Amino acid sequence: MPDHLLEQGPERKPERKPEREPEREPEREPEREREREPEREREREPERGTERGGLRRLPFRRANVLDPPAEFAALRAEGPVRQVRTLSGATAWAVTGHDAAYRLFADPRLGRSYPGPDPDRAPRVSASPFAGRPYGDPVTERERHLRMRQVLAPSFSTRRVRLLAGRADALVDGLLEAMAARTPPGDLHQLVSEPLPVLMMCELFGVPYEDRDRFRAWSGAYARFDAPEVARAAQRELFSYVRELVEQRRDRPADDVISDLAALEGLPEAEIVQLTMLLMFAGHDTAVTRIDYGALLLLRHPEQYAALGADPSLVPGAVEEMLRMSVPSDHGLVRYAHADIETDGVTIRTGDAVLIFHGVANRDPAAFPDPDRFDITRVRESARPSLAFGYATHFCVGAQLARAQLGSVFGRLARRFPALRPAVPLSELRATANTVTGGLTALPVTW
Repeated sequence: MPDHLLEQGPERKPERKPEREPEREPEREPEREREREPEREREREPERGTERGGLRRLPFRRANVLDPPAEFAALRAEGPVRQVRTLSGATAWAVTGHDAAYRLFADPRLGRSYPGPDPDRAPRVSASPFAGRPYGDPVTERERHLRMRQVLAPSFSTRRVRLLAGRADALVDGLLEAMAARTPPGDLHQLVSEPLPVLMMCELFGVPYEDRDRFRAWSGAYARFDAPEVARAAQRELFSYVRELVEQRRDRPADDVISDLAALEGLPEAEIVQLTMLLMFAGHDTAVTRIDYGALLLLRHPEQYAALGADPSLVPGAVEEMLRMSVPSDHGLVRYAHADIETDGVTIRTGDAVLIFHGVANRDPAAFPDPDRFDITRVRESARPSLAFGYATHFCVGAQLARAQLGSVFGRLARRFPALRPAVPLSELRATANTVTGGLTALPVTW
């Protein structure tokens, strides 16, 4: 789950300004008008990835669902940190180099909040209500983020991860048995990738199994960046639902994350609800995309898939390589500069938007030799860390659980279905292009 979501506090209201400020830009548009800006940009400039004013414009086009757009490599060749134009028409610094991403993840001068007096004037990355704009207060953000990590650490203890890893094994076995009872072909996305993270979320957070389809629908809508009103409606419904769960756990605690948070002293209920909601969303959506992309990478390399089935000791390295190679989303992790930053030959000014493309950075040839080559034994020869789970204080609190879940899926899948293979060419697979998390719409397989 992306750790940057923990930084999202309540939206900061603009500070009151004098009635007249001649030196500023013309009065800003109302919120609804701002949210329509991506549509206007597409109308004015329909070709994605083209140049405008010397800047490359996001989103870039992919040649296929598996590989990141070639424009990212071209951008990195110009420099590891370069300006681009976002989907909303604003400018932002794109971080595509591994070393640069590694350093900037740990740089305290970058934050999820906007340092100016009016966050509505911050550069927008997209119309996503949670990932396209700033959140929180620059004065309290760092302290709040570290406090949230301390609060969550016991909920992802070694004991709980071990217990949940055992549950993941049982859940995967059940899903694969159900898959084996079907007549091929089938959709691995629907049969395994989607249901497993929801079932694991039910275990981790104590969400009733009968509510899993409702949560899946809310999660999919919340991730959209092309329909902010749809995303906000899902956000409201999910918030209300989680608030009810928190109230239930105060009266009837159990061995789950919501109960852990509900029992804490001094943490406001609204903050508990928001944190739980974001963890549930992140843990679900990112797991779905990682399972899909990991399976696709393995099935595109049948000799490595066969090796994995024959030798379980290869599973941990295979998981790391799948995490490194998977680039399901082109949205990037949003940050704002809280001070001027000199890095890699450029100056990021206070208030500038920064997009850390950690998935693209994991394909940097300066960090990984032959980076586009999939090799499940690579971990043995590489000393460079993958940035799939972030870095430093922004390292994902649920990383070990995510690794355990992926290891359970791929170790068992390769043994249970040794003849598994794609049912359609790569060119026929379709990506989910309108969500922050990205992913596949389907993954047809046969066996």
